[in-house]
Amino acid sequence: MSWTVHADPSMVLGGLRALLLQALHPLAMAGVAQHSAFRADPWGRLYRTAHFVGAVTYGTGGEVREAVDRVRLIHAHVRGTDPETGLPYRADDPALLTWVHCAEVGSFLTAARRGGLALSDADADGYLAEQALVARLIGVPESFPVPSSVAELDAYTASVRPLLRVTPAARDAMRFATMPPLHGWALLASPLLPAWTALVGCAVGLLPAWARRLYGLPGWPATDHLATAQARLIRHAALRLPRSWREGPHLAAARRRHDPALWRAPRENAGSP
Repeated sequence: MSWTVHADPSMVLGGLRALLLQALHPLAMAGVAQHSAFRADPWGRLYRTAHFVGAVTYGTGGEVREAVDRVRLIHAHVRGTDPETGLPYRADDPALLTWVHCAEVGSFLTAARRGGLALSDADADGYLAEQALVARLIGVPESFPVPSSVAELDAYTASVRPLLRVTPAARDAMRFATMPPLHGWALLASPLLPAWTALVGCAVGLLPAWARRLYGLPGWPATDHLATAQARLIRHAALRLPRSWREGPHLAAARRRHDPALWRAPRENAGSP
């Protein structure tokens, strides 16, 4: 199921949604604000995140170990104190690792289903069960629970919600995501900024209503319906692009290694997400 979900073009929306959701945890956001180069090199950070997801999803055993070791090495040196709460944090804290993991895989699944990828409830649970293994790889111990079904993910999210808030760093991340720095050829590509803004706007709409309200944005049901319609349009358009344009190198290599019969073609979901 991870192959199916992560091969879908809705991953772009899911990744943006994940970043905005992860930012609502003060300690997780403090680590990003104090140690990440996302302001100086936002595209590089997005590329490194996509590279990690691609490697652990489609890579060989050696590629997975290399990607995991790199992340764990970085996490070992990320620690500090949140200026808002005064609480210490460290990136290899199982609780923070679990939050970042759940916000990410939950966002990938949400964007895929609302974008129109046909996934049954059993498919969704299977995806989360597979991805729980990734949480173990990056350092969440076996003694620490990791959601492996939609019901468990919903219960986990409800348990964490009292800890979430919009800190100045989170609000800054939202502004930065909406208006990223563009230079060089990007300045000449006039449609790029409106297109990026549309992607971020759709990702914001895919956030839970309670998360949008934390950011001071409308939590209306109409926003959910509009975001779902936008996600379907974006995904539908992306599926018309050549496969080589929308698939990463790890996926392309996996297709060459494995029997094509193992791959499920993207399916449109005509029903409600």
